[in-house]
Amino acid sequence: MTEYQFLEHAYDMLRERNIRETWLRLAMEDPERKEMMEDGTVHYIRAIEEYEGRYLRVVANPDVKPQRIVTVFFDRRIRRLQ
Repeated sequence: MTEYQFLEHAYDMLRERNIRETWLRLAMEDPERKEMMEDGTVHYIRAIEEYEGRYLRVVANPDVKPQRIVTVFFDRRIRRLQ
């Protein structure tokens, strides 16, 4: 199990967007795609079947222990991962 903590913004986004923590955990532990960004963050991307197959993007800072979740959102730009 991946250890993480939420920045206040990320926790607020979870609540405001009705994103379940189990979905976040699924995206981080079993992503369909993992993107390493130039700013040092890692983006975990996973389709959530219970949410019409929409893609959840979890942005994390892996340079601290535990990882810090920066933000989380359903990414409308992703239609289908290739």
